[in-house]
Amino acid sequence: METTAGLTFRDATDADVDTLVALVESAYRGDDSRAGWTTEADILEGQRTDPEGVLAVIKSPDSRLLTVERAGRVVACCQLEHRGTHAYFGMFAVSPTLQGGGLGKVIIAEAERIARETWDVTEMHMTVISVREDLIAWYERRGYRRTGRMTPFPYGDERFGVPQRDDLQFELLVKPLA
Repeated sequence: METTAGLTFRDATDADVDTLVALVESAYRGDDSRAGWTTEADILEGQRTDPEGVLAVIKSPDSRLLTVERAGRVVACCQLEHRGTHAYFGMFAVSPTLQGGGLGKVIIAEAERIARETWDVTEMHMTVISVREDLIAWYERRGYRRTGRMTPFPYGDERFGVPQRDDLQFELLVKPLA
């Protein structure tokens, strides 16, 4: 457990599953997500994750689901997964009512530090829905670069949501970790 800027970072446990599913859903789906700027409500309906998906990340030996608390309340989370020379950053969610205040910057910097120190990785990778220009621009300001490498969106697999448009794909973003 580490503390940074009034935040406590710890690995998620089985007991956190329901809280983390609710957090991720609130940051990306439905009307609650519109309180923040990371909403995907206009491009995807349905769920963003489910208890099985969150538990799988918690249980995976090469993965950590960082849970971020402020004053004893879960306010954010992110997945870090060790993939050889790089780490994968995913399932990043900040409570919608706390978005826009610099919390995300602190969390991603801490996640990068943890990945570098834990696994001695040289890069952080992530995938972002390519039409999310505002979100990609935010990551670019954090040092991530677009690669142009795309992977298809899993149309028809409602575990990842119900697309509201037919041009969705994921773009790989990469950041060297010094």
